[in-house]
Amino acid sequence: MKKLLFFSFVFMGLSFISVKDTVAPVKDTLSKKEREYAVKFLKGTENDVLNKIKGLSEAQLNFKPAPDRWSVEECLKHIAITEQALWQMTSGTLKEPANPDKRGEIKMTDEQLITMIEDRTKKAQTKDEFKPENTPYKSMDDALTSFKSDREKLIDYVKSTQEDLRNHVATMPFGMLDCYQLIIFIGAHSNRHAQQMAEVMADPGFPKN
Repeated sequence: MKKLLFFSFVFMGLSFISVKDTVAPVKDTLSKKEREYAVKFLKGTENDVLNKIKGLSEAQLNFKPAPDRWSVEECLKHIAITEQALWQMTSGTLKEPANPDKRGEIKMTDEQLITMIEDRTKKAQTKDEFKPENTPYKSMDDALTSFKSDREKLIDYVKSTQEDLRNHVATMPFGMLDCYQLIIFIGAHSNRHAQQMAEVMADPGFPKN
């Protein structure tokens, strides 16, 4: 009886080892470099925006260099609403089946995408729904709360997601982007308008306080 129990335990142990050894490790869908880069970029571009608006008075936030130009507050409202729209596009693309066959249609590297979006020498008109006056934000604080909350959730998502971001490809007006690039787009877009804030603040008529 003792021998039978001994061999039973040995068999159970060997069975456990065998099963454990045959379980395939979870494959990371993003490289460590990609994940760390995106997190750093999103944090950095968030800080760029927050540093621009820090300590500004109401007069400074609402100053417009010209009637057809945005104030710092209006820039933030645009950033916040566009952040939501870009994430909705990303999330919607991820819900569709992966389409790696479309990767060959992507013409831009991550770096080229960032350069294009951040380039303020090339102006573009935004859609009406993304114009500051058409956003749901009634105040600077509303827009700021939305921006910070959405960016925090996005950073947490990038840190842990195992979704196949590179093999889900979306069609943009200027070409094809994968979902990793759409996330990078979000950071680059906020940086573009942080630069716009700086331009407003550099105007000779910008209030001293």
